[in-house]
Amino acid sequence: MSAPIRVIVITVSDGVSAGERPDHGGPACEAALADSGIAHAVVGREILPDDRQGIAAAIRRRADADEADLIVLTGGTGVAPRDRTPEAVRDCVAFEVPGLAERMRAETGRDFPAAALSRQVAGVRNRTLVVALPGSPRGAADCLRAIAALLPHATALVRGEAPSHPRPAGASR
Repeated sequence: MSAPIRVIVITVSDGVSAGERPDHGGPACEAALADSGIAHAVVGREILPDDRQGIAAAIRRRADADEADLIVLTGGTGVAPRDRTPEAVRDCVAFEVPGLAERMRAETGRDFPAAALSRQVAGVRNRTLVVALPGSPRGAADCLRAIAALLPHATALVRGEAPSHPRPAGASR
């Protein structure tokens, strides 16, 4: 059995970072991961304001220190004037993994048409998968549930620890 996925959860919110309201997004992400059944350990938590440079700096610092296999950001992915988490992620990843964001929007959009307005993004920095989710607790949890089954394989690939094309037992080419 492989080691648990090391996860850092970062909440992006001006109000939460200023202490004006409690963080519900971060705990919702942690609960969704716990409910998913995937082996993981939350190794860090952070709360940041909606600041593109600050968000990018936190991702760089955590990924460059190899602190986590997965960085989950919740918040700042909408279309409001201060929502710049996707831009911050793009500022510091080497490449995007668009299929994860597409899957999140497709899965959550079935029951919530406004999901099309959310700008989820996923990418890779060094050996860390970075995933930006909506700030609403339900939206963040639903998005994580949509990709949870893919996370063990994705993080293993990013770390160079898995074959790039797994086949089910007994499958032939």
